[in-house]
Amino acid sequence: MKLKPIRPKRISDQVFEQIRELIYKGEFKPGQQILPERELAISMAVSRTSVRNAINKLVTMGLLEHRQGQGTFVSSPDSRKGNPLAAVMATEEATLDDLLEVRMGLEANAAVLAAQRATENDILSMERSLEEMAEDLETTDRITTESDAAFHMAVAFATKNPVLIHLMRNFYDFLFIGIKQNLTHMYQDANTLHDVLAHHREVFAAIRDREPAKAGDAMKSHIRYVQKYFRAR
Repeated sequence: MKLKPIRPKRISDQVFEQIRELIYKGEFKPGQQILPERELAISMAVSRTSVRNAINKLVTMGLLEHRQGQGTFVSSPDSRKGNPLAAVMATEEATLDDLLEVRMGLEANAAVLAAQRATENDILSMERSLEEMAEDLETTDRITTESDAAFHMAVAFATKNPVLIHLMRNFYDFLFIGIKQNLTHMYQDANTLHDVLAHHREVFAAIRDREPAKAGDAMKSHIRYVQKYFRAR
C-alpha cells in the first residue's frame, strides 16, 4: 500500500463548498444572479482564479449557469438537463408518494438530530425560511418552492451528520421538484397551504426548544398530511 502525503484543501474547493451550501440553504435562490467574480473574490478574500475554478465546477454540476452577456445565475432543479426525478416520473417509474416515503425516513430522523445539535446559525436559517414562507402566503396566497426546500435543507445541515448531509445534497433535486409538485396542487386550496406553514412552524419550534422526539413526530405528521392529501385526490 502506497501512502500519499496529506495536502491542505485547495482554496477553490473551499469557495466551491461555501457557494454550494448557500445555494442549498436558499441564500442564493434559483434564477438569482450571483455576484461577479471580482466582487466574490473581494468578499471571500481569495483570488479571482479560485472563484473562477469554483464557479466552473458549480456550472458543471448544474447548480449554476452562464448566460451570455448577462452573468452567472443559480439554475432551477426542474430545468436542469437529465434531472433524475423528472426522468423516472416521466416514465411512471416513481410517484410523489414514493418520494414522500423516502422523505419520511430521511427527514424525520434529520429533525430529531437537528433538535439535539442545531447551532444558533442553523436556527436563524430555518427562521428566515419560515419568514419567507409566511410572507409569500400573506402577499400571494402561495408558498414558494425555494423557501420550503430551504427550510428542509436547513434542518438537514443542522444535524451535523456528514452522511445525512451528503445524502440530502444529492437528494436536493428530488426534494425541490417534489415540493414544487406538492405546492402546485395545493395552490387550489389556501387552507391547505396554511396547514403546511403551521407544520413547518411546529417542526421549527421543537428543534429550537431542543425537543428531539417532538421534532421527529412533527416532521412525520407533516409528511403524512401531504401523503393523505394526494392519496385522497
